[in-house]
Amino acid sequence: MTTDVSTGPRAAHDFTQLTAMMQAQGLLARTYARYWTRFATLNLVLVGVAAAFFWIGDSWWQLVVAAVLAMALGQVMFLGHDAAHRQIFRSGRWNDWASLVIANLYAGMSYGWWQHKHSRHHAKPNTLGADGDIDADVLVFSTANLDRARTGAAGWFAQRQGWLFFPLLLLEGLNLHVTGVRRLLRRPPVKRRAVEIAFLSLRLGGYVAVVLWFLPLGLAVAFLGVQLGLFGVYMGASFAPNHKGMPIVPATLKIDFLHRQVLLSRNITGGRLVDLFMGGLNHQVEHHLFPSMPSSKLRAAAPIVRQFCASRDIPYTETTLLRSYAIVVRYLNEVGLASRDPFQCPLVAQRLAA
Repeated sequence: MTTDVSTGPRAAHDFTQLTAMMQAQGLLARTYARYWTRFATLNLVLVGVAAAFFWIGDSWWQLVVAAVLAMALGQVMFLGHDAAHRQIFRSGRWNDWASLVIANLYAGMSYGWWQHKHSRHHAKPNTLGADGDIDADVLVFSTANLDRARTGAAGWFAQRQGWLFFPLLLLEGLNLHVTGVRRLLRRPPVKRRAVEIAFLSLRLGGYVAVVLWFLPLGLAVAFLGVQLGLFGVYMGASFAPNHKGMPIVPATLKIDFLHRQVLLSRNITGGRLVDLFMGGLNHQVEHHLFPSMPSSKLRAAAPIVRQFCASRDIPYTETTLLRSYAIVVRYLNEVGLASRDPFQCPLVAQRLAA
């Protein structure tokens, strides 16, 4: 049976009206100067990190350099994310190449793999069978994916997966590199496959070779461990609060674009430091409604969208960063225990039960 949460032509009209409001405020316009400044600043930071690496030499202070590098590469990925969403240039080709260079050559991640996965997420966030971000793997994000009893070590892990979520993120940086390379080599077709392979080989191979050549083996392993571990935690801590613990809906649910993106996304409140830490993705509702809006303009768009949703009785979810982490941990534990259905906002729960 298919459940309908769509409000039909009215919803389409509402989104058209909201888009017109964004255009009237100039919030969809390109911000070339800001992006070029951001790109130049990141390059200066990376040059500074490299200089510190070679200057410090054989010293455990290199672990501080590794930590700074992890944060810098997180900011690099935010920039690549913006380019992938066509936020930087008008030309799709320019955005593609910007993402390709930033993701593969700077961060060591496959742009082709990530774009395919992330596009599915944006089309149908938190939708079973459509959003790869909630597919069951090491973690289970929905009781619908508990297709068999988990016993022994697997059962012990599932019942505590919420508490183990952030420690597991220490492996996410390595996982992002390995998964991207594996999918790039196996999944046909991949646009610009040869270019991606060349960039990734240069970035990953060259980076590891330099670290191993310049530092003693033990220190080199520690450097790579700290950098990859903190990079994974940073990425997970930035992306997980936006959707984890929000409603998860079946693929059969008919829901218009406006309601789908607002009801299934969560904003994170805070000032400019939160914007910087999360690359603007703390304004997740606005980002999902207008993916090509420059991330620097999402903060200005938020009060407009919030008021617009309130005028149409569309629940608009936002909370603090620490509160969002608590929600994620509790939700994952509840799914692992299968103690009750996944959390849903009251509006969606009511309509799904209709």
